[in-house]
Amino acid sequence: MGAALVCAGAAAWLMGGWHSGARRARLLLAGGGAVGTGPPGWEWCTDAVRRIRGRLRPEWWALVAGMVLGLLGASVVPVVAGAAGVPLLRRVRLARQERRERERQGDAVIALCGALAGEVRAGRQPGAALPTAARDSGGLGEAQAAVLAAARFGGDVPEALTGAARQPGADGLLGLAACWRVAVDQGAGLAAGLDRLEAALRAERDQRAELRAQLSGARATAVMLAGLPAVGLLLGAALGADPLHVLLHTGAGLGCLLVGGLLEGVGVWWVLRIVRGAEAA
Repeated sequence: MGAALVCAGAAAWLMGGWHSGARRARLLLAGGGAVGTGPPGWEWCTDAVRRIRGRLRPEWWALVAGMVLGLLGASVVPVVAGAAGVPLLRRVRLARQERRERERQGDAVIALCGALAGEVRAGRQPGAALPTAARDSGGLGEAQAAVLAAARFGGDVPEALTGAARQPGADGLLGLAACWRVAVDQGAGLAAGLDRLEAALRAERDQRAELRAQLSGARATAVMLAGLPAVGLLLGAALGADPLHVLLHTGAGLGCLLVGGLLEGVGVWWVLRIVRGAEAA
């Protein structure tokens, strides 16, 4: 009954809210068009699915799948399991977004080094070249205002760059701070140091990409093994064995479901731990 109420509320929300009748009347009186009252067509269904995909975060599909399995198996266990999987999947999604943000910031730092080296090689002073390079590349991130203020008003630019390097993915700014300090203190060529720093950062990025490509096979294997129990349930249902009833309404089935879920979670965690260890090394 709870699942049915949730589905009804979601349908009303997607169709335009509880006051969709008044909205249709306003549209009819304002535009003079016809408002259909017949059953929804295929285009309406595809639009509804598209709206659902746009409004639901990926982790909420675990709850939707749990509700569907709960309705099919006439049990609340899949709904509870789907609700428990929402925070775990949210954590995975946020970790993936954080990794992408780190990679984007790392690419911006590489672009900053190249742009700054080009400006200095063209004859501009480092303090005057840094604002242009930073605006073009975005390599300073949220610390751009502080670093540019230090460069414009004669502050400690290496110290400001060191502070900016604390941002996720901006570790390359430590090398930029070292090059700046050496160029100012010892009069060394800043452009040559920036070229070597850019080459080193690019090599490190390419090495990480190659390692990730080599580990993609292990990730795919882990995903395939994690999906085998679902394939087994589908095969059992196709053969007429009714595996959902056995798992959700018998003591032995609930025990097998609990033990299998624990082993499945431990196996996936172990494989991901090995992959993360290899990436970190």
